[in-house]
Amino acid sequence: MTQERQHQEDRRAVALAYEPTARDMASALRARMRATPSGRRTRRLLLFAGVLGTGCFALLALLDAMTWRLWLMMGVGALAFGCLYLVPQLQARQLHQMAALQGEFRAVVDDNGIRLTTRDSDATTNWSVYSRYVEADDVFVLLTGDKHGVGIMVLPKRGAAEPAVVERLRGMLDRHIKKA
Repeated sequence: MTQERQHQEDRRAVALAYEPTARDMASALRARMRATPSGRRTRRLLLFAGVLGTGCFALLALLDAMTWRLWLMMGVGALAFGCLYLVPQLQARQLHQMAALQGEFRAVVDDNGIRLTTRDSDATTNWSVYSRYVEADDVFVLLTGDKHGVGIMVLPKRGAAEPAVVERLRGMLDRHIKKA
């Protein structure tokens, strides 16, 4: 295959068809948390609170100080560690409930942007809306330009008809926005 033909094939529109799942949303939220300053801060804060709570629990247990403080510290530590997992899961369930009402999603990604069509809506987004993307094992997550990545678009890889489509989508994303 000539380079010109390969270049034309890479520029062809990429189509995805999928029904959103809570797992897609959870993957996207975890990826966003790792890719944004506010997400990383939140993870560090929860990790610090978990370690501090667990450490205080261990110290009080070693000192044989079985008081209500011991149980409070254990609860704080468990809650903080639990939040690292539970918060994205709970948010993902809420997002999924909203998205699932739309039925099947169809995304067409081309050099102009992304067209997302559902049973009840049809929207086109220009590339300028997104400044970067994150790739997780099962989804691509496009993030808006703000430092918190408030706006996201989730493109599940399983929506591709074949693995080559995922590679073309990655190439399209790399051409238009940077990888976070």
